Amino acid sequence: MKSDSELVFVAPLAGKSGACGTMLEEETDQTYENVLAEIQSFELPVEATLRSVYDDQPNAHKKFMEKLDACIRNHDKEIEKMCNFHHQGFVDAITELLKVRTDAEKLKVQVTDTNRRFQDAGKEMIVHTEDIIRCRIQQRNITTVVEKLQLCLPVLEMYSKLKEQMSAKRYYSALKTMEQLENVYFPWVSQYRFCQLMIENLPKLREDIKEISMSDLKDFLESIRKHSDKIGETAMKQAQHQKTFSVSLQKQNKMKFGKNMYINHDRIPEERNETVLKHSLEEEDENEEEVLTVQDLVDFSPVYRCLHIYSVLGDEETFENYYRKQRKKQARLVLQPQSNMHETVDGYRRYFTQIVGFFVVEDHILHVTQGLVTRAYTDELWNMALSKIIAVLRAHSSYCTDPDLVLELKNLIVIFADTLQGYGFPVNRLFDLLFEIRDQYNETLLKKWAGVFRDIFEEDNYSPIPIVNEEEYKIVISKFPFQDPDLEKQSFPKKFPMSQSVPHIYIQVKEFIYASLKFSESLHRSSTEIDDMLRKSTNLLLTRTLSSCLLNLIRKPHIGLTELVQIIINTTHLEQACKYLEDFITNITNISQETVHTTRLYGLSTFKDARHAAEGEIYTKLNQKIDEFVQLADYDWTMSEPDGRASGYLMDLINFLRSIFQVFTHLPGKVAQTACMSACQHLSTSLMQMLLDSELKQISMGAVQQFNLDVIQCELFASSEPVPGFQGDTLQLAFIDLRQLLDLFMVWDWSTYLADYGQPASKYLRVNPNTALTLLEKMKDTSKKNNIFAQFRKNDRDKQKLIETVVKQLRSLVNERSSPRSL
Repeated sequence: MKSDSELVFVAPLAGKSGACGTMLEEETDQTYENVLAEIQSFELPVEATLRSVYDDQPNAHKKFMEKLDACIRNHDKEIEKMCNFHHQGFVDAITELLKVRTDAEKLKVQVTDTNRRFQDAGKEMIVHTEDIIRCRIQQRNITTVVEKLQLCLPVLEMYSKLKEQMSAKRYYSALKTMEQLENVYFPWVSQYRFCQLMIENLPKLREDIKEISMSDLKDFLESIRKHSDKIGETAMKQAQHQKTFSVSLQKQNKMKFGKNMYINHDRIPEERNETVLKHSLEEEDENEEEVLTVQDLVDFSPVYRCLHIYSVLGDEETFENYYRKQRKKQARLVLQPQSNMHETVDGYRRYFTQIVGFFVVEDHILHVTQGLVTRAYTDELWNMALSKIIAVLRAHSSYCTDPDLVLELKNLIVIFADTLQGYGFPVNRLFDLLFEIRDQYNETLLKKWAGVFRDIFEEDNYSPIPIVNEEEYKIVISKFPFQDPDLEKQSFPKKFPMSQSVPHIYIQVKEFIYASLKFSESLHRSSTEIDDMLRKSTNLLLTRTLSSCLLNLIRKPHIGLTELVQIIINTTHLEQACKYLEDFITNITNISQETVHTTRLYGLSTFKDARHAAEGEIYTKLNQKIDEFVQLADYDWTMSEPDGRASGYLMDLINFLRSIFQVFTHLPGKVAQTACMSACQHLSTSLMQMLLDSELKQISMGAVQQFNLDVIQCELFASSEPVPGFQGDTLQLAFIDLRQLLDLFMVWDWSTYLADYGQPASKYLRVNPNTALTLLEKMKDTSKKNNIFAQFRKNDRDKQKLIETVVKQLRSLVNERSSPRSL
């Protein structure tokens, strides 16, 4: 049934159009009912539903409100019906409640009274109950506190232990304690504030431990840097001690089973060797107790502690990198030499001991720690150091001029190499360097022995060694291997043919061999190599140093002919002694001279060259002496008559030559003959030059006759055989040019000369036309000047014409010789 509002809402529609209006009204009513149903259901949004009502048609709002009012009235009616239906029950319930009200008030009074009586009765009980509760709470709290304290006490004890370990500097144990606190104890009491404070304090303690351990490590690195030389010195003493002990045993075995060593006539006494060996072994035993190890000198605990600490902290790589970086820096400092290191052996020793100390420490660290340093790291460090060491030694050793210093340097390098080789470091390059230094050592030895030889030559008197008795004879024989049966048969006093410098030179050559041998020791070389080195260095001494000293000696101005003769004799005996020097080297090295690769001594060529130089100097000085006598000649070239005897300067010269050639009897025959022939030829040439001197403008026949007397004395000297061994008149031929020239002028046989000139059988074959022309022109000028009245004497006029005629012919002959056709 529709409400009034519905009817009012629908009526206008029905009035407008019949059936269609009725249908439209029904549809509109149905639409509003649907809208109201949707509003009452609360399932859809009201906004959308209301919007659909207002959007339908213009009067929809009014119609909808009418429909809504009708719906409300229907609901009100239904509510009223419902209330009317339940009203009786409500009235009954009210009646029941009013009946119970009196009983409820009684019950309330009873309950209140009962409550009051209970309150009064329970006041004391409440007091006791509160006491009990309080005690129970206290008991529970005490139990809880005890339980919590039992949990906290181990933590506090461990933390107290941590503090004690930190105070005692037991940092590694402290780190272990920290680990136990963090992993075991702190989880039990992590809710407490003191635990949080402890937890927050542990990282700081770890950093403190790292800083302290790193500080200890820095102190350790600084300490070993300062004491590395002491460490190295100790290590080198140990290596030297072991090596000396091994060498002593080898020498002992050699003395027991080897043969005695003889060097020429000198024997090394076996008793002396045994005494020296015993003394060296006793010294080794005494020093053995004093040798300390690197562990005795260095406390490595800072390194161990720091390594363990950083390992526990998980930062081991940082520690390793820091340690290696710092040690590399120290290595560079250690390898840096002092500028004056080469001046003393102490400078080299300090340099080596520091390096050895550094690498001994690194080797110890390598073997006692795992991973801090590796073999690859130490090898890399050693290769870098070795290159620097070799460069430093090569540079500084080049400044060494003292062979003793070079030898001490070599010994230090050997000990240095043996020490580091004992620790596993390769040292082959050091021994290669020693061969370079060996050459330098030989050079310094050669310079030193050059001075020794010069001093010997300066101190020598260049006279045969006089011997008064047998004792002096044995002394000389012990120094120099001289063998001469004829001299042995002679009675005392007698003389050795050589001078005092010969045995001294021989001794010094042996000393040089000993000095050279000192460098070859401990180089780990075979006897053959040592033998070869000794022979080569000895050859250098003979062929370069001694030869140079001899040549310089020979060329010195103050060395006269007598000294030169003695030098030649000395070199002969030194040359003969070379075979004894070879035997001397053979006895040292036990390498036979018959070995294929054995080097021979070049003494033969050395002393032969010196003799040749001395012989040439003899010829030169002899000619110089002749020139000095010739310069004393004072001829009166215009004299009319000769003095009737030879000139005084020439007789003095001949006497000098006789005495000199007496000395030459000790020389080899050819040397004396050559010197005599050279002197006569030079004298002849000097006399010829005196006649042909361009400054001599005039010469008289009397002067020619006087000059002829001097030449006759020269010829007599040559014929007297001042030096034996000349055949026939070989020596007189030195004056043949002068003789033929003077004979031509003395006999005045120009026709024969001009007729036979150029013929092999010519009487005046050695007379040169230029020479004859020059001399003849000087006589012609003299004739013109001195014979003013010659034109008034027929003989003089004829002679003058003859001279002019001969001069013309000689000039014509000279011109023919110099013309191209004649050539």
